[in-house]
Amino acid sequence: QGIVYPAGNCSGPPYVAAPFTIPDQSDSMLYLAFSEYFFQTSSFAYYTAGAFNITIAEEVSRTQRNTCSYFNISTEIFGSIIPEVAKYSVTPYPVMLKLMATEIPIISLEQDSFTVEIQGSMEVFAVLPDSTPQSLFTMNIAANTSIALNIFDQKLMGSLCLNR
Repeated sequence: QGIVYPAGNCSGPPYVAAPFTIPDQSDSMLYLAFSEYFFQTSSFAYYTAGAFNITIAEEVSRTQRNTCSYFNISTEIFGSIIPEVAKYSVTPYPVMLKLMATEIPIISLEQDSFTVEIQGSMEVFAVLPDSTPQSLFTMNIAANTSIALNIFDQKLMGSLCLNR
């Protein structure tokens, strides 16, 4: 069983490794097995390092794709969905989104898939002409997603299902 530590912090994660068995098969040259503990400690390390905190804004470096401009996200778009935004922001301004995990994501292994549960929040800002971000609203997000991986025609294929 493997463990992933946050960079510069080799203290133990808040998980206990459970034993697991690998089916006894001998018809292939290579077998890979990942324990739930491996995924839990990875999730803990990424959460501790802030890897689940993402800012999406119009101003990005040349190496990144400009997501907000690509989808033309502005206060005008949010105003058509949320009337309070339209009342606050009559002039359309670019939008900046701050997405952050508020808890360590939980990864559970199942027979033919795995499930990821993540709790987070999204804060939406209007970027004013002087580049000052003005908070519009914050919303909490809870997502539970199942992911199934299969090998089809010698290719690894995945299917994603957003659970309720």
